[in-house]
Amino acid sequence: MNFRLFPANERGHADYGWLKTYYSFSFANWYNPHLIHFGMLRVLNDDTIAPHSGFDFHPHKDMEIITIMLEGELTHEDSMGNKGTIQQNEVQVMSAGSGIFHSEKNSSDSIVKLFQIWIFPDQKNLTPRYEQMKYELKNNELIYLVTPFNEPIGLHIHQNAYISRILLEQGKSFDYSLHHSDNGLYLMCINGQVEITQQLLNNRDAIGIWDTNKKITFQTQNILSDLLLIEVPMH
Repeated sequence: MNFRLFPANERGHADYGWLKTYYSFSFANWYNPHLIHFGMLRVLNDDTIAPHSGFDFHPHKDMEIITIMLEGELTHEDSMGNKGTIQQNEVQVMSAGSGIFHSEKNSSDSIVKLFQIWIFPDQKNLTPRYEQMKYELKNNELIYLVTPFNEPIGLHIHQNAYISRILLEQGKSFDYSLHHSDNGLYLMCINGQVEITQQLLNNRDAIGIWDTNKKITFQTQNILSDLLLIEVPMH
């Protein structure tokens, strides 16, 4: 088993006034040659968007883009004609494929908090597509948000990747098995405290684990913990 810690305080940070964000991997004007990607996981941005602001229409190409809403709601509009809102505990998937334009706006009087995740697709120049769904977190139950197309659960992306989330009660443990031996697991402690491979993760700390066929066991300490799991091919 190989692993690498990704401490929260080593993430990049930017404050644009309307947007305050933390970058787990090099993005925009923040570049760290040692933090480019984890396997096929290219971007994990931790965004806070001010009221009555947001991202104007802008393009994407050849990327699987996943938005996980943590707080508030966004208005989405894209060049495929999709328009609507994304709310707390909803997840949005956009396959940029051969090219797409979209905007995400916070039209409310409250802040919005979200994770935006980019994963490299397994093919280029695919037909752009859009999906979203609502999910319910239940204590000690792993909820799959995103899976490959051959799986019956969650939203789907063009990659052999799985994104899931779990609320783990204090003192509880959970065993996670990789779906494929050439995949790795990037686990972020959104809130709380969890121990994994004898490493203790606190709020927004993360760990990447790969080259293992064994179950990956993690255990919370004395607090309810919210965990984000991103399993991706490493090559």
